[in-house]
Amino acid sequence: MRYNQQWLGASITDGSYSDFFTVTVPGDIQKDYAEFMSWGDVNYMDNCIKYNDIEDLFWSYKTNVVYEAKKGERVYFVTEGIEYEYDVKLNGKLLLHHEGMFSKVETDITDELKNGSDLEIIIYPHPKREGAAECRDQADQSCKPAVGYGWDWHPRLLVSGLWNETYIETRSDNHINDVEVKYTLNKDLTAADVHFEIDCKADCEITVSDMDGNTLYKGANTDIHMESIRLWWCNGQGTPYLYNWTVKSADCEKSGRMGFKKVRLVMNDKAWDVPFFPKSRANAPITVELNGRRIFAKGSNWVNPDIFTGTITDETYRTQVKYAKEANMNILRCWGGANVNKEAFFDACDEYGIMVWQEFPLSCNNYKGTPEYLSVLEPEARAIIKRVRRHACHVIWCGGNELFNSWSGMTDQSHALRLLDKICYEEDFAKPYIMTAPLNGMGHGYYQFYDTDTDKTVFEIYRNSHKSAYSEFGNPSIASMEQLRRIFDEETLNNPSPAVDSPWYLHHGFKAWHENSWCCFNILEKYFGKQNTIEEYVEKSNILQCEGYKCIFEEARRQKPECSMAMNWDYNEPWRTAAGNNLIEYPMTKKPSYYAVQSALRDVMPSARAEHFTFKPGDVFNAELWLLNDSTKAVEDTVEVYFTVDGVKKHIMTWNTGLGEANTNIRGHRIAVDIPDSPTQLMTLTLEAKCGTSKYRFLLSNDIPEGEVFIPTLNN
Repeated sequence: MRYNQQWLGASITDGSYSDFFTVTVPGDIQKDYAEFMSWGDVNYMDNCIKYNDIEDLFWSYKTNVVYEAKKGERVYFVTEGIEYEYDVKLNGKLLLHHEGMFSKVETDITDELKNGSDLEIIIYPHPKREGAAECRDQADQSCKPAVGYGWDWHPRLLVSGLWNETYIETRSDNHINDVEVKYTLNKDLTAADVHFEIDCKADCEITVSDMDGNTLYKGANTDIHMESIRLWWCNGQGTPYLYNWTVKSADCEKSGRMGFKKVRLVMNDKAWDVPFFPKSRANAPITVELNGRRIFAKGSNWVNPDIFTGTITDETYRTQVKYAKEANMNILRCWGGANVNKEAFFDACDEYGIMVWQEFPLSCNNYKGTPEYLSVLEPEARAIIKRVRRHACHVIWCGGNELFNSWSGMTDQSHALRLLDKICYEEDFAKPYIMTAPLNGMGHGYYQFYDTDTDKTVFEIYRNSHKSAYSEFGNPSIASMEQLRRIFDEETLNNPSPAVDSPWYLHHGFKAWHENSWCCFNILEKYFGKQNTIEEYVEKSNILQCEGYKCIFEEARRQKPECSMAMNWDYNEPWRTAAGNNLIEYPMTKKPSYYAVQSALRDVMPSARAEHFTFKPGDVFNAELWLLNDSTKAVEDTVEVYFTVDGVKKHIMTWNTGLGEANTNIRGHRIAVDIPDSPTQLMTLTLEAKCGTSKYRFLLSNDIPEGEVFIPTLNN
C-alpha cells in the first residue's frame, strides 16, 4: 500500500534552518518558498530574478512518517525522482546519498522505524562546475538539465526538490515490485511472442485484453504467443493500437498497456550521393521506418511546459499532446536541455499516436567524460531507458542536442556519447540511437523570418536548401496582447526596452539570441513600416510567423523523399514570454501559428511553392503548384487557383492533378500573375480542392525604408 506524506520545507544556511513552510509533493521547493515569501507571480515583470539569491542554499523536506503495516509487511521509502543531489535521513541517521534526478530510489526503513519516524530529505545546492561562467556551462559535469541555467526562451531559474512521486510503501511477500512487457515480432509483423518480466516472489495471474475489452489471454504463463495482432501506428498512418494487461498477486495488482511496432532509421533517398572523395561519410540515416513503411516525420520540439517541472499535471501533458495530434503532427522531439517528462506525457503519446524522439540530458555543452560525471550518467541513462522504452510511442534515442557543433566541441569519440551508445545497445537493442542532432545532412536553423546577413527570407532560404531533416527551425512572433498584459504593467508594455534590467529583456523580447530577437521589431519595420501600437506589431508579427512556418513545413514536405523530417523550434513554452518561436503560448493557448502549422501538416493538401514573400506593383508573382500526400492512399484531385488583391478575387487556373501514389507528392503547373498597383499591403493566393483549401498571404510593398536595431516609440 502506498502512503503519501505531509511535508514541510525549510532553507538551510550555515547549518541553521529557516522557518518551515508547507510544500507540495511532487513539486519544486523554490516555488513553495517563493509563495511562502509572497514573491508574486514568477511570470510578472522582473520577479524571476528574486530566485537568483537562493541558488546556493541547502533545502530540507521533513515529515513524520505515516503508514499502516500489516503483520509481515516491510516498510519502504520510495522516490521516483528528486532533483538533484540529496541525502535521506531517518531519525537523524543517514540512510542514503544520491546524485541524479531520474533514477527511482528505494530503501527498506522497517527496522529504523522502531526508533522513531522523523524523515528528512536534504537537497544540495545546484551543481555548478567550478570556474564555469554563469550560464549553461555550469551544468556540463552533471545530469541536471541545462535549461534552468538560462536559455533564449527560459529564464535563469534553477529548481530542485521532490519533483516526482515520493512516498512510503508497505510491502508483503506478494508485492509486485515491477512488471515490464517485452515482445518479439515475426517477420511479417502479424504475430508476437510476448514475455512478462515480473518482479514478485509470489505467483501471479496475467490478463491481456484488446482495446474493446475482449480477453485474449488469462493465466500464469509469463510467455505467451499472440496471433493476428494489430500494430501501433503514428498519427495519420493508422490506429495507435494498444493492448491492455493486468498482473495480479494475492494482494497486489499492476496494469498497463503495450503496443506492437517495429522501428528503424534508414538512409534517405540520395543520401549516398556524396559529391567528393573518398566518399567516406554519407548523410546520416534519418528516415523513420515504422512497421516497414517510410514515414515523413512532421512535428515540433517539445520543452517543459512549466519552469517548475514538479508541478506539471497529467492534464497539462495530455492536453498539449492532444493539441499536437490535432495539429496533424506525428512526432515530438524531447530536447536534451530539458527534463525527461513524467509518465503521463508518454501515456498520452501512446494513445494519440505521437512518436517520441527522446534525448538524454546533454545540450550545447562539452560533457567531458570525467570518471565522476560518467559514474552518474550511466545509472541515470539506464533509469531513463528502462522507463521510456516501455512505451509504444518511443522511436528514437539521441545522445543530446547540438553536441557536434563548435560551441559544444564533442565528437563521436567523446566518452559520454560512447557510453550512451553502449547503454542503448544493451538496454534497448531494437531502437535507433543517434549521437546528437544535427548530424551530416540535417539542419538546425534559421530562427527568423528574414536573415539580415544574406538579405533572404525563409522563402528563398528553404527553397534553395537540401537537407535530409529539418530538426529545428524557428520563426518568432510577439506574444498576444493578453499575454503581454499578464507580463508587464501598462507603462512597461508601451515602452519596450532592450536594457538588461528591463522586463522586456528578461522575457526574451530583446537579445534572447542576438540583438533584436525575439520581438524582431527591425524586421517588422522592414516589411510593414512603423506601427503606432503594440497591437499592430503583434498583428504583423503573427503574419510573418504564420506565413513563415507554412512556407518551411510545406517546403520540407515538397523535398520528400530526400528530406524526411520537419520539426519547428519550438512547440510550447515554460513561462510567459514577450516573444518566441512557439506554437502554444504559456500555459496552454494556441497561437495563430498553431493553426497555420495545422494547415501545413494535413496529410493531403494543395500547396504552392512561391518564390518570394514581397512583391511590388508591376512584378510577376510566380508559384509552383503541388499536391502533398503523406497518406496511405493514392490521391487525385482538382485544384482551383485564385489570386486576391484589394478585395478582388481572380480565378487563375484549374489544375487536374492526375492520380498519384500513396505517400507520394504530385508536382504540378507553374502560375504567373501580374501584380497590379494597389493601396493594399497583403495579397492572397487560394488553392481550393476536394481535399481542402490552402491560403497564403504575400506582401505588396512600396519601398518601406529599413531600420537599424528598431525600438518603437508607441502612442499610448
